[in-house]
Amino acid sequence: MKWLACVVALSVACGTAALAADLPPPVAPSPRAPTTYIPVAPPSPYNWSGFYIGGNLGAGFNNTDSATDTFGSTFGTTTNTSFLGGGQVGVNYEFWSFFVIGAEAMFDWLPNTQNTVNVTNTTITPGTTNTAAVTLNNRWVTMATGKLGYAWDRVLLYGKGGGAWVGTSSPGLTVNNVPASFTSTSNNNNFGATVGLGVEWAFAGNWSARAEWDAILLQKQSFTVSGSAFGTDTITVNNRSINMFIAALNYKFGGWGY
Repeated sequence: MKWLACVVALSVACGTAALAADLPPPVAPSPRAPTTYIPVAPPSPYNWSGFYIGGNLGAGFNNTDSATDTFGSTFGTTTNTSFLGGGQVGVNYEFWSFFVIGAEAMFDWLPNTQNTVNVTNTTITPGTTNTAAVTLNNRWVTMATGKLGYAWDRVLLYGKGGGAWVGTSSPGLTVNNVPASFTSTSNNNNFGATVGLGVEWAFAGNWSARAEWDAILLQKQSFTVSGSAFGTDTITVNNRSINMFIAALNYKFGGWGY
């Protein structure tokens, strides 16, 4: 029996080896192509070149430094703050990928910007104190300026300078608290110089927002009083200025290359 078991085991082993020899060799897996790296191009820098239009809101500070008159009176002046609003239109051109030059016209309406000059005199009538008050109403301002700036992609820091026109509407006068009038007024529509600084951010597509400060330096303005205790007196207001702080929103139409 042991001999028979050995014969059977040997036969099975030989049959398995023969069957394995008849099987085809294993197929090697197909080689995989190497992964190709496709670099992602960085976004193009923002181009500030183009025409733009926008609106602005802010505040104006009307100031008078000094005043004089024919009779050597004593003066006191006030500084007034006013809401303002308007719009601007302009053009920019960017070159060398960071310098920006441009030109802009801006108009703003000043709905309430009264600036009062108070006059006190004790020499016109000896022993009597006479007072007067001149009220200036600067109702609008227009500026035409050139611009020069430096851009960090979508952020632009710029300065501006040029001319400004300020419209004065119906200047008023009271003498000893009684309404009076002027014989003549010089520079009712006032011309002066303007300078400013600002920063602008292109936050979405062609839309940009900016914050800006402007100073308007005006010529002196003279008023000749008609009749009353200050009759024939000429009051001259010197070193007048307006400081403006505004926030603006612009939309740029197209552009061109550097």
